[in-house]
Amino acid sequence: MTMQTIPYWHVDAFAAQPFGGNQAAVMILDEWPPDEVMAAIAAENMFAETAFLLRDASGEADWELRWFTPEVEIALCGHATLASGHVLLGQEGAGDAVTFRTRKAGVLEVARDGDGYRMALPAIHVDGEADDALIAGLRARPEEALADPRGYVIARYADEAALRALAPDMAQLASHGDTMFIATAPGDTTDVVSRVFVPGAGIPEDPVTGSAHSALTVFWAKRLGRESFTAHQASKRGGDMTCTLEGEKAVLGGHCVTVVEGRFYLSG
Repeated sequence: MTMQTIPYWHVDAFAAQPFGGNQAAVMILDEWPPDEVMAAIAAENMFAETAFLLRDASGEADWELRWFTPEVEIALCGHATLASGHVLLGQEGAGDAVTFRTRKAGVLEVARDGDGYRMALPAIHVDGEADDALIAGLRARPEEALADPRGYVIARYADEAALRALAPDMAQLASHGDTMFIATAPGDTTDVVSRVFVPGAGIPEDPVTGSAHSALTVFWAKRLGRESFTAHQASKRGGDMTCTLEGEKAVLGGHCVTVVEGRFYLSG
C-alpha cells in the first residue's frame, strides 16, 4: 500500500475573523486523481466545497481548478475560488493576482485588494419568471421570483426581517435537484442581504455563496440603479462582501482567514 500526502488548507472565506464566512478546503495536487477519489475526499472534508488545484499545463491560466461538494462536482463556486486565491497569494514569491482555468466557468481571477481580495466571476443573468411550484418550498411568497435554466432561482422579499424569518421545506427544494434558491431583500445595515439554499447538492443552507452573488450583482445593480453595493449573507455563520458589475463580470470583494494548514493522507 502506498501513501500519498496532499497539501491541505482549511479557509474561512468572506470572513475577517475565524468561525465566520464559508468554510472551504483547498488542496494542491501533482496530478488529477480519479473523480471518485476527489468526490470521496470532499465527502470526508464535509465542507460546502473542496477546491482541487493543479498547475495549468495549457498556459491559459496559472492553475486548473475544480470544486466538489460532499455530493457532486459543481460548475462554479465563488467562496472556494476566493479561498484558493488566498492560499496561493500567501505563498512566498506570489504576485498580486492568480488565474484559474475551470471546466465550465472559464478563466477566473483573484487579486489582492488592500488587506483583502477581489474576485472576478462571470455575471449571471437570471431573467425568467419562476412558477409557483418551483418556489413553493420557500414557504413564504416573495415580492418577485425569477429563474434560469442553469439552475438559479432568485426570490426577492420586502425586507430583511422577512428574509430572516424564512423556514424552507428542504425536502421540497431538494426535489428540484441541485437548483440554487437565492432569497434576497434590501438590508438593514448593508445594501442587500441574502440566504442561499441548495439541499439537492447536499447543502441545506450555504453560509456564504460567491456564485449566488454573481447573479445578485446583476439583479440588484438593475434595481438599485448603480453598479456597486454592499452585501451580507444572513446565514448562522454570516459573511460580508462588496459587489460590482463590470461589464459581464461580477467582481466580489472580501477577506479570508486560514484556520488549518496541514497534510491530507491518501492511501491506495
